[in-house]
Amino acid sequence: MPMRKRRTRGARLSYGTLVATAALFATLVTPAAAGPEPAAATGVGGPSTTEAAPSAPAVRESRPVHSYADAVRESVWVDTGLDGDGDGRGDRVAVDIVRPRETAAVGRKVPVIMDASPYYACCGRGNEGQKKTYDADGNPVRLPLFYDNYFVPRGYAFAAVDLAGTSRSDGCDDVGGRSDVQSAKAVVDWLNGRARGYTTRTGATPARATGWSTGDVGMIGKSWDGTVANGVAATGVEGLKTIVPIGAISSWYDYFHSQGAPLYNANPSWLSEYVNSPEAQARCGAVQDRIAAATPYSGDRTAAWDERDHVKDASKVRASVFVVHGQQDLNVRANQFGQWWDALAAHGVERKIWLSQTGHVDPFDFRRAEWVRTLHRWFDHYLLGYENGIDREPVADIERAPDLWTTDRQWPPRATATTTMRPVRNARPGAGGLGLTPAAPGSTATFTDDPGLGELDWAAGIDSATPEKAGFVTRPLSRDLRISGSSTVTVTATPTTATAHLSAVLVDLGPDTIRDYAAAGEGITTLTDRTCWGASTPGDSACFKETAARTADVGFTVVSRGWADLGTWADPGRERSLTPGRAYTLTLDLAATDHVVPAGHRLALIVGGTDKDLLDPPSTTPTLTLDLARTWARLPLVGGAGAFARATAGPVPAVPSPPVAVPSLSGPVPPAAVTGPRLPGAVR
Repeated sequence: MPMRKRRTRGARLSYGTLVATAALFATLVTPAAAGPEPAAATGVGGPSTTEAAPSAPAVRESRPVHSYADAVRESVWVDTGLDGDGDGRGDRVAVDIVRPRETAAVGRKVPVIMDASPYYACCGRGNEGQKKTYDADGNPVRLPLFYDNYFVPRGYAFAAVDLAGTSRSDGCDDVGGRSDVQSAKAVVDWLNGRARGYTTRTGATPARATGWSTGDVGMIGKSWDGTVANGVAATGVEGLKTIVPIGAISSWYDYFHSQGAPLYNANPSWLSEYVNSPEAQARCGAVQDRIAAATPYSGDRTAAWDERDHVKDASKVRASVFVVHGQQDLNVRANQFGQWWDALAAHGVERKIWLSQTGHVDPFDFRRAEWVRTLHRWFDHYLLGYENGIDREPVADIERAPDLWTTDRQWPPRATATTTMRPVRNARPGAGGLGLTPAAPGSTATFTDDPGLGELDWAAGIDSATPEKAGFVTRPLSRDLRISGSSTVTVTATPTTATAHLSAVLVDLGPDTIRDYAAAGEGITTLTDRTCWGASTPGDSACFKETAARTADVGFTVVSRGWADLGTWADPGRERSLTPGRAYTLTLDLAATDHVVPAGHRLALIVGGTDKDLLDPPSTTPTLTLDLARTWARLPLVGGAGAFARATAGPVPAVPSPPVAVPSLSGPVPPAAVTGPRLPGAVR
């Protein structure tokens, strides 16, 4: 519905009076946890409410000088240039916008923060599962999350885009394909005057943004939303200045498969059915059939997977990238950020990264005040052009223990070097050794796939000779050892059957207190108290429930993991049948991590078959024999081989006895085997 023209009290006030009133109002709702705002120079948001001391350099920061209550709220429909549902008409995607009325009144243009999502109607966004709401005329009342409440008073517009096929948009969602990406890219083009927009879904009255938009866009979002941001950035679209992908996918193939091995429900067509609107569900069956046919369960790479791979297009990225990811995210696993980060680095893209101990959790819910402050400065720099120094600060923030963070000037640190670790067989039953010296020729280790067990079972029984895994451990460390980056494990394995899946896991063996990533909340507990982050209206509150770290005392911590189908040994894009009794060599890619193994702990490498609840089993139950002389791990160690040599020499400090408790995949983390298929970003 077109937005009705209406006169408001705010519109009748003089601009100067309105600015002063809005500044006072917005200042009253500035969250106390964020601390007082420094003095700001005049910028897009209008004059500052305080002046910097004459002798001090001005710190440029947008201030809350605009009225959120009187902001322009409108919906437009942007033509994507596609006809995904085959109805003979171009698909239009719905864009709900909130922007300052004062800047529009005087002809000032503002930049846009955009969150493009399939979840606004079906599932909700954020820890409280918020959905969009509208008034009787179809105008937006509430947009989820705090972005509009906080940034619109500071001189930004906020745009919430419904992906094609979802909510009020035309077309069909295609789960990361061309339609997903074009849904948001078309809006960036529209904001820059390069695409057509309309005031209604089917009408011909044009809607233009060039009168109020600078054309500078920052995309943000968690999970599927952040994945769309990655995809749009990988098109190189002009006007996209920065993206903030949170727990986001960089390659959809690697979300559903791991080197040929199926993870979760390994066909994306059901996701399309889940997020499509009821109308789209009725018209998009053929699209879902095409998705299913083009993305085989076998794990073979196809053109459809290449279309959904943003890593290969990292060279096209012009925007800066602020990555946020949980290192224990078993939904969108940490390999997703690792391969994206490395590809961006190879092409010189400006980057920043936060790595938490959580699972699939937004930083607003694990580090709220610091997140809002940092995001504010990030957008001010990249969208308003303020020289606030954030681009010269340390690149990486890493959570070492619940709510304990460290920083690094670059990531991985400059002193990081890939170090080859060798498993060896011990004479006594139990785990073998792990060090720098290769195993003797002919040394072997054997295990039999048991789909009823997984990484936590393997780690708990590391010192026992159990048949479902091969484990190798260092001696207790005499000093801390830091792993920073992506690891690989190369195995030479002889199977007894024609199919076999492999898992490789790195484990820190020793007592610790960690975020309980496997419990409900994936590392956080939601409290009842609320704090407010921006301005509110009766229909859109800026106040959200507080959270606290949910912790667990554990006897070991899984640091990184990776999975593969041994049948991809010759070609990572195609599975082949194995010949029983023949040896095959395969390299497994492990998820990126940054973890310090403390002095007194041991580092373990475990190789097994099916990782219960994380990897689908093969069609057979193979026994595999590892040739240890041709099996090794390549780990990114800070300080390299020398650091490992020093950490495995000298006296070992005493450590407390490990607690009985270990992480348990009994919460919402496991996929189909426990809770049914998981959605990237779905609220549970």
